Amino acid sequence: MQRIGKNAGRPEGQPYALAAAFFLVCALALAFPWLSGRVTIPWDAKAHFFPQFAFLAHALHSGQSPFWTPHVFAGMPQIADPQSLIFAPFFLLAAALVPEPSFVLADAIVFAMLAMGGLALIAYFRDRGWSAAGGLLAALAFAFGGSAAWRIQHVGQIMSLAWLPVTLWLLARGLDRRSALYGAAAGAAAALLVLGRDQVAFLGVLMLSAYAAYRVATDESPKLSAVAPLAAGALTGLTIIAVPLAFTLELAAHSNRPEIDLDGAFKGSLPPGSFWTLISANMFGTDGPLKNFWGPPAGERDLFLARNMTNVYLGELTLVSLIAALGRRFLSNKEIRFFAAAALFFALYALGRYTPVFAFFYHLPGVDLWRRPADATFLLGATLAILAGYGFNLVERGEATPRTAWLVGAVAALFAVALLIAAAKGHLNQASWPLAISAIFAALAIALILATRDRLLRGPYLLAAVATLMSVDLTIGNGPNESTALPPEQFEALRVDGKDPVIAYLRGKLKETATPDRRDRVELAAIDFHWPNASLVHGFDHDLGYNPIRLRLFEDVTGAGDHLALPEQRQFSKLYPSYRSVLSDMLGLRFIATGVPIEKIDGNYKHGDFVELTRIGDVHIYENPRAMPRVILATCAIHVDFAAMMKSGEWPEADYRETVLLETPPICHTRKDAPPATAKILSYENDRIVAEASAPPGGGWLVLHDVWHPWWFANLDGVEAPILRANVMFRAVAIPEGRHEVRFHFQPLRGLLTELSRR
Repeated sequence: MQRIGKNAGRPEGQPYALAAAFFLVCALALAFPWLSGRVTIPWDAKAHFFPQFAFLAHALHSGQSPFWTPHVFAGMPQIADPQSLIFAPFFLLAAALVPEPSFVLADAIVFAMLAMGGLALIAYFRDRGWSAAGGLLAALAFAFGGSAAWRIQHVGQIMSLAWLPVTLWLLARGLDRRSALYGAAAGAAAALLVLGRDQVAFLGVLMLSAYAAYRVATDESPKLSAVAPLAAGALTGLTIIAVPLAFTLELAAHSNRPEIDLDGAFKGSLPPGSFWTLISANMFGTDGPLKNFWGPPAGERDLFLARNMTNVYLGELTLVSLIAALGRRFLSNKEIRFFAAAALFFALYALGRYTPVFAFFYHLPGVDLWRRPADATFLLGATLAILAGYGFNLVERGEATPRTAWLVGAVAALFAVALLIAAAKGHLNQASWPLAISAIFAALAIALILATRDRLLRGPYLLAAVATLMSVDLTIGNGPNESTALPPEQFEALRVDGKDPVIAYLRGKLKETATPDRRDRVELAAIDFHWPNASLVHGFDHDLGYNPIRLRLFEDVTGAGDHLALPEQRQFSKLYPSYRSVLSDMLGLRFIATGVPIEKIDGNYKHGDFVELTRIGDVHIYENPRAMPRVILATCAIHVDFAAMMKSGEWPEADYRETVLLETPPICHTRKDAPPATAKILSYENDRIVAEASAPPGGGWLVLHDVWHPWWFANLDGVEAPILRANVMFRAVAIPEGRHEVRFHFQPLRGLLTELSRR
């Protein structure tokens, strides 16, 4: 591969700026249903990421730290959570500017990032000297095709995907020009890609690393000349990611999922039949009612994939361009050979258990961190978009001249096989209409390819034709559907100023029960998919939440799953066998809102365990009158083995308003004539808590019923004091006789360094 200079290889008169303008207009049109507020990106985008966005904004505008949240799972280290958006520049900037994020703003950021990736692809095509129309095709297929469209609700993976073309463009420039400056810029973009800390980011880094190695091996320039851009990129990237990545790795070590075994990964494999969605987005009924969906993974055993995860439709022009250009000339370009190999790799990776290859891939370092091979479809879509854009470029340049009969025959054969499959499965009537629509767009794509081959369309007219055909096709094929777009009214519970009556009732009750020592928790169980993280939006404390990553200690003690949208998702544990338990009291679980009667969730629940306060629609609200305060002053300590307790599920007989369990020798200071022990909260913020305690002669222990974590530190009257793990998973500080002030501080960097120094 020749070294490409600043202007080398760029054809004269190619309207790249116009291609970018067409792309932005198309992007606005394709995103308009969401940007208008008519629909909003649902599922994880609202259930998980929007609450994180709202929490981040609220923390910044209230002068608090967003590094720890008390609002889910009895406390979580946000700074280490890949999904907290703290290290997502677009969301962080918006959170800093807008105190109350809206659904439209959150959705607009997602589409803006995809647009950024599309523009970067056009810039990459410009630098390679490939046609502007090919770049436009690639950009639209990348941003609004495949998993980028059908899995747009997976906001974290979308962000990682969006940084991929940016990094590729800057990396290619750095190697083209042997520029340390562009290499450093590529390193910065790669760092933002890595900070997605998800499988798309992982696979993207693998691809970019392989691309860099391939370029060094195949470029005609001296090998040593690549050292400057690559070293600058590595140094810049490592500087940016070192600390955040260390936080996440440490969280992984303390989490419920430090690795995924091979059988667990196999359950996220992409069924081979999914590739038929390259021909027609909806031949399986993906965008219709779930009961009418007949494609994979329906009928597949032990697969945990939603139907939208198996759709990879990129537009008929994308498919036809690939078919039209395939041949010796197509693969004569060294860079295209790389992307063809990458596409094959991602296809095999995504198939998971359906080929023997993934069992080999699983042994690559890092693959065991991720649970779904099917996530590779994000990268497959990106590489196919590049290949299709390049193929269109060859047709436009006259370097690929597909014969009309062959092109029509090849495409027709694919549709014929698709019809035969539908007929064999008994769904011919259902599949006929989607296939007919796709066939119309395929015919238009063939006509456009032939017109391009014969140079009947050139310049702005060709760009307009590509933009129009792709936009209309993707609007119909990949347009708003129940996987990607739902009415915003369905998510009223997530609006800070919303009028959801359940949220309003709970907030009112929490205000009524607030006292100096209390900060009661609630639980939102089996109401709807988007409810578990509503506490992050509204600023109250939930004992559980929604997150695939949880502290292992908390999960082991409570049995907490990653979600509780359905009754069966509410898991209990040996130490927490029922809502009526010692642990629910310690958690201060005062109010429970359930979408079904509580006994349908808790098989051990007995009538009268809690007080049913009211019912609002389908939601039952209960009160636990035994819920304990957030802080207490215990005067007795019992020595226990926490590991043995978790194994047996047995709690010692004790009054836990006066007694604390510790893994230290037992001691009791209680005297009948002693003044009462008291504790109260002076201030409670995300990362700092100030409490005041009054201890009788002999002292006691201030117990804070927040989850224990090694990155929290305490001061007693201004002097550092150790935080003891108490009552299996909470925090305690030893207090001498008298009145004292205890300050808890979340110091993640210090905590991380302390943990690393002990290894």
